[in-house]
Order: sequence, then C-alpha cells, then structure tokens
Amino acid sequence: QVQLVESGGGLVQAGDSLRLSCAASGRTFTNYYLGWFRQAPGREREFVASISTTGGTSSYANSVKGRFTISRDNAKNTVYLQMGSLEPEATAVYYCAAGRVFATIVAPTAERVYSYWGQGTQVTVSS
Repeated sequence: QVQLVESGGGLVQAGDSLRLSCAASGRTFTNYYLGWFRQAPGREREFVASISTTGGTSSYANSVKGRFTISRDNAKNTVYLQMGSLEPEATAVYYCAAGRVFATIVAPTAERVYSYWGQGTQVTVSS
C-alpha cells in the first residue's frame, strides 16, 4: 500500500491562490494514478482533479477547469494541486487519493476506483 499525507491548506481570501501538496511513502509511486477530492460541510465528497502515472493525462471537474492545475513530481513522490482564483465555494476538506492500474495513460474521475486516501487538509476561502 501507499501512505498519503496532504499539506498546504489554510485560510485565504477570495481571489487568492493556494498550492496543496500530497506526499506519498511508497517506493513504487510511479505505478499509481492520483486524484484530488473535496468535501464541504453537509455535502457529498466530489472529484476535483486527477493525473495519470506518468503525468501525461489529467482530468478536471467542470467547476475548477481552467483555474486549478494538478501536477506530480515522481522524483519527490509528491502530487500537487495549484488552486487559483479561489472562491468561497471552494471551502472544503481536500483529500488526495491513489489507485493502481497497469495502464499508464488513465486519470480516473470516479471515487470508487481509488483505493488509498490521505487524511485531508482544510481549505477555507473567505469572502
């Protein structure tokens, strides 16, 4: 298994930018596709972004497309979520997740295909 630890959350104002990081402990980091999900109080957890094992393919929720960017540094066993133009609606606990498949080009959006999850990091956007 792979262990995931998120960091970088905090309190920001609307319009600000923030970068979240997720560090993985596994020595086979390149075998996993990675995703970011978020859950706001009283709402269901939702997909935000994902990236394939090599970083060649990425997926984004329509609500963040064009404003958020997911990337990974396989040498550092870390995946990032760069969030720009933040709005109060982005307030949530953000989770990183990992899944493993043989193919290297997939960036899944479905929560059910992710097997490993971090503990989450809080992002609060004030108006």
